[in-house]
Amino acid sequence: MDSRYEHSQFETTIYKKWQEANAFAAPEASSADGKKPFCIIMPPPNANDPLHVGHAMFVSIEDMLIRYHRMLGEASLWVPGTDHAGIETQYVFEKKLSKEGKSRFQFDRETLYQSIWDYVHENSSVALDQMKQLGASADWERYKFTLDPDVVDQVLTTFEKMASDNLIYRGERLVNYCVKCGTAYSELEVKYVERDDALYYVTYPLEGDGEPLMVATVRPETIFADVAVAIHPTHPRAAELKDRQVRNPLTGALLPIITDEAVDPEFGTGALKITPAHDPTDYEIGQRHNLPFIQAIGFDGRLLETTSPDYVGLKVMPAREKSVAELKEKGLLDHIDSAYHHNVSTCYRCGSVIEPLPMAQFFIRVKPLTKPVLAALDRQETTVHGAGHDKILKHWLTNLHDWNISRQIVWGIRMPIWYEATKTNLTIKFITKQQEVVTGLIDELLQRYSIEEIEAGLQSLSAPKEADYVVSRTKPGENYLQETDTFDTWFSSSQWPVVSLKTNKPGDFDYYYPTAVMETAYDILMFWVMRMMMMGVYLTGKMPFKDVYLHGLVRDEKGQKMSKSKGNVVNPLTLVEKYGADALRMALVMSTTAGHDSAVGEMKVKGMRNFTNKVWNAARFVQMKQAESVTTDQVHDEEFTTYLNRTITLITQQLNDFKIGLAAETAHNEFWHWYCDIAIEQCKKGEISTTVLFEGLKTWLRLLHPFMPFVTEAIWQEVVTDNSLLIHQSWPSANGNG
Repeated sequence: MDSRYEHSQFETTIYKKWQEANAFAAPEASSADGKKPFCIIMPPPNANDPLHVGHAMFVSIEDMLIRYHRMLGEASLWVPGTDHAGIETQYVFEKKLSKEGKSRFQFDRETLYQSIWDYVHENSSVALDQMKQLGASADWERYKFTLDPDVVDQVLTTFEKMASDNLIYRGERLVNYCVKCGTAYSELEVKYVERDDALYYVTYPLEGDGEPLMVATVRPETIFADVAVAIHPTHPRAAELKDRQVRNPLTGALLPIITDEAVDPEFGTGALKITPAHDPTDYEIGQRHNLPFIQAIGFDGRLLETTSPDYVGLKVMPAREKSVAELKEKGLLDHIDSAYHHNVSTCYRCGSVIEPLPMAQFFIRVKPLTKPVLAALDRQETTVHGAGHDKILKHWLTNLHDWNISRQIVWGIRMPIWYEATKTNLTIKFITKQQEVVTGLIDELLQRYSIEEIEAGLQSLSAPKEADYVVSRTKPGENYLQETDTFDTWFSSSQWPVVSLKTNKPGDFDYYYPTAVMETAYDILMFWVMRMMMMGVYLTGKMPFKDVYLHGLVRDEKGQKMSKSKGNVVNPLTLVEKYGADALRMALVMSTTAGHDSAVGEMKVKGMRNFTNKVWNAARFVQMKQAESVTTDQVHDEEFTTYLNRTITLITQQLNDFKIGLAAETAHNEFWHWYCDIAIEQCKKGEISTTVLFEGLKTWLRLLHPFMPFVTEAIWQEVVTDNSLLIHQSWPSANGNG
C-alpha cells in the first residue's frame, strides 16, 4: 500500500468497478427470493442544476442507508430521478432568453416548451454525474424523469380519477400571484419576509353628521377597489355606526360600514378597509357579507380601468405614490407611520411581492385527502424522525386549504382541460405567422382568424370561472381549445413514490411499495412529504413510506445560513475534488440529528480527510504485520473480540433507530480511539495477535463502508486477496461472523 491515501487515484476506478459488477441493481420482484424489500425513492433534484450542499446531504444519508440495508441482505432499491422543476426552470430559461435579447412572448406555447426541453436535456446529466462522484449507489437503470411519457401518463390518470371522484373544481379565488414570474402559487410556496413599510392613516368621511372613520392601510393604491369599511362588533362606535356609510376617499363612492369578528381591534384604528379582490381576509369578509368584487390591479401588475383614468397602466409603487399625493391634496391623509414592521408575502422564486389577485383556477378538495392521512398517522403507520415535525405535519393536515394546482407557465404537464371556443367567453393571446402578438375575446378573433391559426400560435387563454370544460387527453371536437395552464410541479411530484415504481421494472410497485424511508430536508415537509402522503393514500390506500427522516439545513462553520451575498456557500464538488467524497460525506453526516441544522465548512471536511488517512494507515500497519510470521493467540484477543462485538451491536442499533449522525460518530470515534490508539498499540506490544487484528480490520471496513465507501473499498482490494468486492460483503454480526 502507498504511504498515503490519494482519493483521486481511486474514486473513479472504484465506482466503475461497482457499476461493472452491477452492484447497485436491486432484484426484480420475480427474483427477490423472499428477501425483505427496502426501498428509498430519491427526492428528485432539478434536472439541469448542479448539486448544492443540501443535495450532497441527502445523497450521503440515503447512500449510507441503502448500502447498510444491502449489506444486511435485504432487497435494497434506491430509485434515482430528476425533476423538471417547472417554475424554477422556466424562470432560469427566461433569464437566458433575456440575455439573448429575446422574450418568451416571441414564441407560441409549443415552440417555447420544446426550447426549454432541449435546454434541460443539454444539461440533464450534470446532477446525475455529480451524485455518482459522491458515491451514490442508486439503481441507475431505474432512473426516472418527471416528464417521462409514462410518468406523465400516470399523472394524467390521477387527475382524471380525481375529477371523476369530484375532488377537482374550478373556481375564482384569490390566488398568490407573482406578476414577474406570471403565475399563481399555492399558500405553501409563499415566502414571508419581515420588513418595515409605511402605514397610511386615511380619513373616510362619514355620510351625514358625525366624526369620520380613520383607516390604516399599507396599500392606498387599492382604495379604488374598496367595497366597505369594517369594524369589530365590540368597537366603541358600533351602535352609532350601524347602517351608516362612508365616502371612498379617492372615488367618492358610498361604502357601507359593516361589523365582522375577523377585524383585529388592535390593528391601526380598529377600522378595516375591505378590498375583497386584493386581500385574503377581506375576501372572506366579502363572501360572508355578499359584498361586490372590484379588481384594481391586473395580472401584469398595473392598475386597471376600474380605478381612474389618471392611474390606468401605472405599476403598484407609482400608483401608491400618486394616491398618497392625491389623499394629501384632499386633506384625507391624517398621518404616516413610516416604520410599520410586518410580514410581507413574496415569491419564493424571484423575491417579488406577491399580489393576491382573483383568478379562475383549478383546485383540489383536500379534506377527503387529509383525513385518512391523519388517521394513518394516529395508527403510527408512518414515523416522522425530526424533533417536533410530526406535530407540524398534523397541524398543516388539519388546517390545509384547498390546493390550487393551476400554473400559468409552459414548462410542465399541460392540464387535460378543453373549452368549446364558440360557446365560451375565452380571452386569447396568440402569435401569428407574421410574429404579431394578438390578444382579444375569442368571438372577435374568430372573425379574422381560423381556430387552427389561433391554436397553432396559442400562448395563453383565460376562461371565466363558470365556463364549461371537458377533461380529455385528446381534442374532443374541432372547435375546442386546450387549457394552457400546467399542473403545479408538486402535483406530479406528490405522486412520485407511486409513479416512479409503477413505471419501472415489472412488479416493482407491488414488491417495493410502500417504500421504507423517505429522506429529505425538513423545509419541504409541507410542500412535498405531506402531499405524497395525501396522494399515496388516495391512490393506493396505503401510506407511501414507513419512516420519514428529515435532515436539517446545512449551515456554514459559524452556524449562519449559506447565501451567495454572504460569500459563505460551500460547493460540495469543489470539496470532493480537494478532499475526497468520503471526507465530505462524513463531514456532512457525523454528529447530525434528524430535524436539526448542522454546521459544515472546509475545516470539518479537512478533518474527515485526515480520518480517511487514519483508516488507510491503520490498514497499512496491519498489512505489514500480516507479512510477518503469524502469531498465536495473545492475552487480549478475547477482550478485543468482545469489545468489537459490542461496537457492532451499538452501531447496528443506532442505524436501525435512524440515529445516523450518532452511528457515524460512534464509528469514527471507536475506530480512531479504540482500534488505532489502543488495539494497534497492544498488537505492537505483542498483546493482541495479528490474526485477530486483521479480522478486526475486515470487520471495521464493513462497518465503515456505508459511511466511507471509497477508501474502505480501496483498502479491501489491497488487503483481501480473494478478488471480492467490499460492496458485496454482508454487514458484521456480533456472534463471531464479523
